[in-house]
Amino acid sequence: MQVFEYVFVLMSIIIGLALTHLLQGLANIVQHPGRDRIWWVHLLWVAWAFFFSIFWWWWQFRYYTIETWTLPLYLFVVGYAFLVYLIAAMLFPKDLVGYDGFKDYFLSRHRWFFSLLITACLFDFVDSWQKGADYLASLGVNYFAYLATIIVLGIAGMLTRNERAHAFIALVLLGYQVYWAFLSFLTVE
Repeated sequence: MQVFEYVFVLMSIIIGLALTHLLQGLANIVQHPGRDRIWWVHLLWVAWAFFFSIFWWWWQFRYYTIETWTLPLYLFVVGYAFLVYLIAAMLFPKDLVGYDGFKDYFLSRHRWFFSLLITACLFDFVDSWQKGADYLASLGVNYFAYLATIIVLGIAGMLTRNERAHAFIALVLLGYQVYWAFLSFLTVE
């Protein structure tokens, strides 16, 4: 087994847990539709987190080119996977006791959520940089626009509790996430 494969197994487990958390949260909504008040913006974030998680796993395959793994690189990659899990976990708490549904919960935790989102964006830049200068250059201007959009809208999301603003941010970032993934990563070489 190559070092990359060894590391990739752990990353896959953590991302699998993130996806499991999201899918269990959705299954609970379907199984108990009247238990908690659903908010469509929250569901957009769930879709965003789902796509982010599966695309993240796909993008990490580029680490196969690294022949010598160091402990800092290993800790960084595992930490990034952990961050992806935390974003997913923020969307579905263990229970909503004390909250009037998912909207109330999300708006009460929006600063945490957007802080994690911005942190993931910064991790992504370091992640792309570690894959090599050629790789980073191959991403082009669109990549930096993608990161800037996440940071700007993430800061806006941290600063407001306005429901329309949160709906706008979720729609834009979900659309951009899917657009960026299909634009840039249709194949892994």
